Amino acid sequence: MFINRAFLATVAGLLTFGPVSANLSVGNVDVNPLAMRTTCPCYADYPDLYEATIDELSAGMAAGKFTSVQLTKAYLARIDETNWKGPKLRSVIVTNPHALSLAAEADALRKNGTILGPLHGIPILIKDNIGVQPEDGMDTTAGSYALVGAKTPGDSVVVKGLKEHGAIILGKTNMAQWAYWRSSTGLPNGWSSVGGQCTNAYYPQANPGGSSSGTGIAISIGLAAAGLGSDTGGSVISPSSTNNLVGLRSTIGLISRTGVVPISEHHDTVGPMARTVKDLALLMNAIATGPDPADNYTLAQPMPVPDYTAKLSKDALKGVRLGIPQHFINYSTPQAAAFLGAVEVLKDLGATIVDANITNINSWNNGTLRNYMFAADFNVALPRYMKTLAYNPSGVTTVQSLIDYNNAHPDLEKPPTYEAMDLWYQYVNVSETEPMYRETIDFLSREGKGGIDAALKDNNVSALIMYSVQSGFSALSGYPQITLPLSFLPPGQPAVQVQNHTVQTYTPFPGQPYGFTFAGTGYSEATLIAYAYAFEQATHHRLDKRAYWEAIPKIQLPDV
Repeated sequence: MFINRAFLATVAGLLTFGPVSANLSVGNVDVNPLAMRTTCPCYADYPDLYEATIDELSAGMAAGKFTSVQLTKAYLARIDETNWKGPKLRSVIVTNPHALSLAAEADALRKNGTILGPLHGIPILIKDNIGVQPEDGMDTTAGSYALVGAKTPGDSVVVKGLKEHGAIILGKTNMAQWAYWRSSTGLPNGWSSVGGQCTNAYYPQANPGGSSSGTGIAISIGLAAAGLGSDTGGSVISPSSTNNLVGLRSTIGLISRTGVVPISEHHDTVGPMARTVKDLALLMNAIATGPDPADNYTLAQPMPVPDYTAKLSKDALKGVRLGIPQHFINYSTPQAAAFLGAVEVLKDLGATIVDANITNINSWNNGTLRNYMFAADFNVALPRYMKTLAYNPSGVTTVQSLIDYNNAHPDLEKPPTYEAMDLWYQYVNVSETEPMYRETIDFLSREGKGGIDAALKDNNVSALIMYSVQSGFSALSGYPQITLPLSFLPPGQPAVQVQNHTVQTYTPFPGQPYGFTFAGTGYSEATLIAYAYAFEQATHHRLDKRAYWEAIPKIQLPDV
């Protein structure tokens, strides 16, 4: 059904939208304005950018219906419409000043018969700790003024992969500053000094999850075709779940971290975030490109590099055994009913479901040990990264000098209610040379990997399933986890204020999205992606609810 855009404007004018969406009765038909597709007959040949897939965008450009320049203009206009205006979601820190010229180059190549790959001419957003070359005109700040104006030595490996596959780096997304490694309690997710507080598109002023907060928000409402985040302790899974997206945390060593602002070499990874599983698989083909001599962890990965789209099939779950770690499931929560419904879908798709508990979960899922290890790694990784910079105007070289920089620039880095730096103060002197560090690494690796592998082997299952509130256990093991849309908290869910900050945020909140997870052993990404695809094709839960009205960009391709 096509809805006239003028009619949509009338609907928007008639309704006053509060925190919870309203329905409008038009004649005898109840119309939910948040579920309307902003199309009319004259727009029928164009994909709706709120939900457009990479395949749809590529097909449209191949057919000559629109160009990469038009697509890039539309996304830039949608960013302007919602990022700095309207709901001011602040999901994007900076856009690429060369985006349109790069799009024109992609169009010229296409016209001459050269297609670099499935991402040719496709605009992609990346988290602001993922490095780009200075010539692109965008800083890589990790959300901190200490890195504003710094010059990287060049593109990160994952950005090189995107560009080689034809993608256009549209801009850098906001994030929890330093990937949420500054304060354990005093700062909200989605806040950085450079980008301010970004907020969820599914409820006004709602917490977006993090630390890949901006990517989650932006991709959820179609500000780009897809995006990249990074994950140390759940920073792709959490915002993907909370923003109604598909997200993948990959095995440590599968994707190069070279050129990414680090936290922990033992746990950092880059992860794709997308609206569909197929789009995520296409991103994986661009960024998971094999061993990188500059990142030793990638040298252990199995070869050859897989095609992550090869196993995509609606029948991927037939004959598969999946395990439920029951200690992760709280059956008194709203999520439990949706999870049980998902289990029935999996059974209908041919899977066998059994219990598969991780027996030693409490011994290794330990926040104190985790923070100790992250801190020791960061104390080494930060100086190493700062030495790679071609230009470092802040002079920051160590965690102590980063603390000193923030204290010397409180107007930039410590605005009222955002002063906390407790993790840095607590762990500034922790060293990798301490015996406890090696013991912690060995313990977490042995217990984490062993716990998951034992659960899989002892129960003869190929993956574990749960709802995606548990994002840290795979991170601590260094193993992969994929989340995809499952459901939403009920409208009656109270909006709970997060601490007391200048910009208030809320979590949980009414209609908060949450996801469904498949988790597996090391390097099982292709299998997990296939399982997620089969589940997605049977459910399509993402469009069960859209973002709140003001947060949905109205600009479409024909408008530019």
